[in-house]
Parts: sequence; C-alpha cells; structure tokens
Amino acid sequence: MPASPGRGPRLTLPTLAAAPRVLRWLGPLLLAGAALLGGSPAHADLARIRQAGTLKVAVYKGLPPFSSMAGSQYAGIDVALAQALGKALGLSVALMPFDADENMSDDLRAMVWRGHYLGYGPADVMLHVPVERAFMRANDKALIIAPYYRETFVLVQDRERVPDVRGLEDLAGQPTGAAAGSAGANALLSAGGGALRDRVKIYPEAATALDALFAGEIAAALVTRAQYESALKAGGHAASRYAATDISAPLLPPRGWAVGMAVKAGERELAEALQAALDSLRGNGELARIFGGYGVSMQAP
Repeated sequence: MPASPGRGPRLTLPTLAAAPRVLRWLGPLLLAGAALLGGSPAHADLARIRQAGTLKVAVYKGLPPFSSMAGSQYAGIDVALAQALGKALGLSVALMPFDADENMSDDLRAMVWRGHYLGYGPADVMLHVPVERAFMRANDKALIIAPYYRETFVLVQDRERVPDVRGLEDLAGQPTGAAAGSAGANALLSAGGGALRDRVKIYPEAATALDALFAGEIAAALVTRAQYESALKAGGHAASRYAATDISAPLLPPRGWAVGMAVKAGERELAEALQAALDSLRGNGELARIFGGYGVSMQAP
C-alpha cells in the first residue's frame, strides 16, 4: 500500500511509497497561487455559499496536531484555520471530519468533487491537501490552492543518550521508534541495509513513539516536526533535553511536503476568496498564532 503524511492523508503516485499515513515525495514543487487559479470558468458557488452563510470544511479525523477529537469536539491547527478562514469571509463554519481512504485521490473525490457513496460530502473546501505538481495533474477535478505549511520529518533524540547525530547510522545500538506504516518507520527499518532493524520499535501512532521517548524507553524517534513540537508543548517536557535534527534518508522526502486546500475544479471565485483570506491571515500574523497555539513553529511552504 502506498504511504502518506502522518496518520491521515495518503497519496498514490507511481514514485511515492504509500504505507498507512506518510507521503514520500518526488519533490515539493509548488505552483504559484495565480497560476493555480487561472484558466477555470467562474462558478456561482461562492454566491450560493454566501447566501447560505456557512462554509463547509473537510478535515481529516485522527491527524494531530492538525485535526483530532478533543473531548466532545474536533480541535487542532486545521480546525482553527477553518474557523479563521470562515471569519475572514464573513461566514460560519461547518466542519466535515472524515476518515482517510485508500489514497488521497479517493479523499478528493469523496470530499471535494463528487461526495461519498454513503451520501457524506462533498465539502466546499478540504484542508491538508498536498500541493505537488504531479499529484495536481493527476487530480484535475479538484483545484489545489493556497499552501499554508511545509511539513518535514525530524529525528528527535535524547541528548543524554545520543548527543550528536549526522545520519541514521549514528543510531546503531540505540533503541529507536516511529509510527506504524509511516515513512519514518520505513526509513529506520531500511537504514544501513537493515542494520538498525533489531532495535527499531514500531508504535501505533507518532504520539505513542514520542511518549516512549519522553519516558526513556527509546533513545530517538523519527516523526514529523509538527508531531514533535506539539507533543513537547502538550506534555510540558524540557526542550533542552531533546534535539530535533533534519535527517536525510532515501525513503524520506528531501524537503518535506507543502499542504494546502482543495476546491472543486472550476470554482475560481471560491478559490480566489480562500487564497485572499489565507493571505490576510498570514499578513496579520493570525496564521502564525494558530500554529503557535499548538506549539508548532510556522514553516513557510
């Protein structure tokens, strides 16, 4: 099964490994917002949305720190971003949380341009969509726009046990961890021709791997930067004890991947309005404040 980013969106492309939940990219090639929006006929859907007064926003279930259940409601960076976009457009927001399908093309079909066969969706806009040229060409029924973050993998090590790491081979003899099916797990298991395999522990979620690191059960974990930073803040751990190192490995995307939004192809007015709203949130500092509220540093796409 091809791999996708963090436990949620999964993308199938000929050159992308896609196990449950972490994308492996050819390269994060972005298209400028204006280029993305050009050439599509305007739709009346923005007028319909304004008349209804509500923006329907699709967010992934179980994708912390971006969107997950917190008590009886959804919370996270993408949830807060959805609310901020709605406010900027003068609209209320109705969240449409959904489970990731076998690949992200299926997610776009269900939540952006057709709707699920069980009658759920589509939404007006879907968040946390990879902004990558080949993927965009392969999914021309969706208009992918407005990148707002660049996710990357980092090796988080306990400085007391692993003071310095330049490559995965420096972890030889040390217990390490990653989330099941993630590109991080694949990278650790394959490093040095499998030299680390016997000391690699696979956890159900990145959060579980990080809990094991903070508890001293493992010496390092290979997770996304957002997963690490949000867990560090939520747990109140001493950042000085840990280091997050950018790591290069064949099974990791070399520069990470940008995430943005998707609307149905042809909905140019809606796309332009969302891009303008995002630009405003970025310009007035609200976007950085949303990420900061979850302990995540703003990484420009």
